Amino acid sequence: FSGGESRAGFGCAGAAADASSPCEGVPCGKGLFATKNIRKGETVFVERPVVSSQFLWNALYNYRACDHCLRALETAEENAQRLLGKSSLVLPYPEQCSIRKDLHQQCPRCQVTYCSAECRQAALEQYHQVLCLGPSRDDPTHPLNKLQEAWRNMHYPPETSSIMLMARMVATVKQAKDKEWWIKAFSQFCSKTANEEEEIVHKLLGDKFKGQLELLRLLFTEALYDEHLSRWFTPEGFRSLFALVGTNGQGIGTSSLSQWVHACDALDLPMLQREELDAFIDQLYKDIEKESGEFLNCEGSGLYVLQSCCNHSCIPNAETSFPENNFLLHLTALEDIEAGEEICISYLDCCQRERSRHSRNKILRENYLFTCSCPKCLAQADDADVTSDEEEEGEGETDDAELEDEMTDV
Repeated sequence: FSGGESRAGFGCAGAAADASSPCEGVPCGKGLFATKNIRKGETVFVERPVVSSQFLWNALYNYRACDHCLRALETAEENAQRLLGKSSLVLPYPEQCSIRKDLHQQCPRCQVTYCSAECRQAALEQYHQVLCLGPSRDDPTHPLNKLQEAWRNMHYPPETSSIMLMARMVATVKQAKDKEWWIKAFSQFCSKTANEEEEIVHKLLGDKFKGQLELLRLLFTEALYDEHLSRWFTPEGFRSLFALVGTNGQGIGTSSLSQWVHACDALDLPMLQREELDAFIDQLYKDIEKESGEFLNCEGSGLYVLQSCCNHSCIPNAETSFPENNFLLHLTALEDIEAGEEICISYLDCCQRERSRHSRNKILRENYLFTCSCPKCLAQADDADVTSDEEEEGEGETDDAELEDEMTDV
């Protein structure tokens, strides 16, 4: 996928990277390398996911997003009112909100909402014909509703994946004319051995995952079975599907409020008005944090071909973001990257990266099944393999500056 759109409608914009080179010591044998010099702040590529889905609890709690591209559907003011629990809140500069409600459309059969006619049509052509519930949308006995309810009862917030991402993978193949092409497209994502798959499934579903996984498999089969994908419905194949999503799924976050804040930041205002607006936004964030905690964005996950090739580093030279308020992933250089240099992202958040080598690798082993050997980890190789009391006491603590970054840098 060297640029433009691929046959399936996903790929990268800007042919600055090559996903074919191996990376020593990485279980999947993949890596992403620059084919030209890339400057700090430059967009390396923009990528559309093969498939994506909003998290189920996120949708249930009225985080309204386009059912296809996850674009936030609330206006910035509606978003802030809901997060704050205060319907009387009025945001200044409402013209800076980018939401176009006049473009929103619903599926005429099941009433799921899309941000545009284009997204409604794209979903219909790729997977929605199979997954449309029609008049059974609120029927708890429908096989798809039973599957989603079972998933919610096993995978509570904070969410990291969704059974519907796997359902959309199946539906995509079922609808496709060239089924083998899609099966091959999904098979290029990293797969694991049986023991490693169990580790990932265990992490997703908890201590009693074996019984839970079998229940999910039976419900998944009842709702979606297809003979072209018969292996995905066997115990081993279903576990492998979980492992694929668990190790390759990229979190997606969208927010109309965040978009409004960025637009306000770009306004050319007199000093007094700028100070007043900044103070208003700072206080709004603090009030929302008290009311809604960390659950600020419309959230989901997706599978990205190029992003999944990026290896981890505790000192990454690139980062992912979603500045278009939808599922389009932007990979941006954090520093100058020379031609031939590997492009690395971090699988850890900014707070986790500041922890000890021992703590960082504990997280990476539990979630991604590898031990990091980046320059930072190699430099700290002789550090004691213990987690300091100070680190454990600091877990879960976020200062105001970091909180504001998490709220706005979607």
